[in-house]
Amino acid sequence: MNSPPSSCSSALTHSTSSSNTDTPPSPSAAVCRALLLIQSDDLSLKIEAAKEIRRLTKTSQRCRRQLADAVKPLVCMLRVGDDDSVENESALLALLNLAVKDEKNKISIVEAGALESIISFLQSQNSILQEYATASLLTLSASTINKPVISACGAIPLLVEILRNGITQAKVDAVMALSNLSTHSDNLDIILKTNPIPSIVSLLKTCKKSSKTAEKCCALIESLVGFDEGRIALTSEEGGILAVIEVLENGSLQSREHAVGALLTLCQSDRCTYREPILREGVIPGLLELTVQGTPKSQSKAQTLLRLLRDTPYPRSELQPDTLENIVCNIISQIDGDEQSGKAKKMLAEMVQVSMEQSLRHLQQRALVCTPTPNDLPISSCTSEVSSK
Repeated sequence: MNSPPSSCSSALTHSTSSSNTDTPPSPSAAVCRALLLIQSDDLSLKIEAAKEIRRLTKTSQRCRRQLADAVKPLVCMLRVGDDDSVENESALLALLNLAVKDEKNKISIVEAGALESIISFLQSQNSILQEYATASLLTLSASTINKPVISACGAIPLLVEILRNGITQAKVDAVMALSNLSTHSDNLDIILKTNPIPSIVSLLKTCKKSSKTAEKCCALIESLVGFDEGRIALTSEEGGILAVIEVLENGSLQSREHAVGALLTLCQSDRCTYREPILREGVIPGLLELTVQGTPKSQSKAQTLLRLLRDTPYPRSELQPDTLENIVCNIISQIDGDEQSGKAKKMLAEMVQVSMEQSLRHLQQRALVCTPTPNDLPISSCTSEVSSK
């Protein structure tokens, strides 16, 4: 058995204290014992250590740093081809916890050679081991340095396969891992070649529209519809555009931004092809709400999309100004179905009311802030101060 790190030597025999607050706290006896046992030649002791490391690092960032030396022996415990191994599951869960919110550990796990085993576990017949491996890749792919390495090891097609056929939690982790990997430009083309959009749409239909899962699904879709293959795949998938619109209506602020971005990319790429399918799914009420209640980016994109969706994309004459209300009225006049048209008209009225109220509040605030003092101070001398705390 190898010796534990020197910082652990005293902790294994007695507790110490220090009045120097600048010195990092010494590892606890539990940390030192785990580091000692993980280097044992006895497999049962190594498994015990892995389970203890998992426990210690579940919520403690300090323990993740102090147990960084456990990465290499844990990676050595991973064995390809042994689907039912307690050893594999214990080591993988310990590595997963070590990597959470710790960039150095994420990188060192990959550098230690863990990817070969983790990626092989994605193909395991053991659904639990497959789920742990997917969760591990999700965590490791959060590191910018790891993204090209993970894709080069062939992880992307296997993640898409799990997105198609894995258990529910594995599907969720797979789409989030793919979203992480998609932010590396070279990976988008690899993802696109695996035809992931049907599986992404399938997950998007079933998940809660305000969830993180919906956000990552829409983020991926927004990236993929930047390509012809992605646009064709989304519009060919039954309910594909509708699923995106449902997120636009009911998602988180970030999800709605991705959703309107995806629809805008469709319409900007080929307005004649995609305008009608988008309108047919009832996008107008959600867009109207977004022009008032979305993020600044969402509001801008929603307004641009509304202009593209009207009968003509070109500005009207001075007799009919190119206002948002006129654009929407023009679109509403072309919508088939009383229910959609009525809902859109109601939303338009509410939007105008909210817009007027916001404008009035803004004017009132300006009047309060910039009204001259009794000493007739000029407006330019008005200042803002932090409130008392």
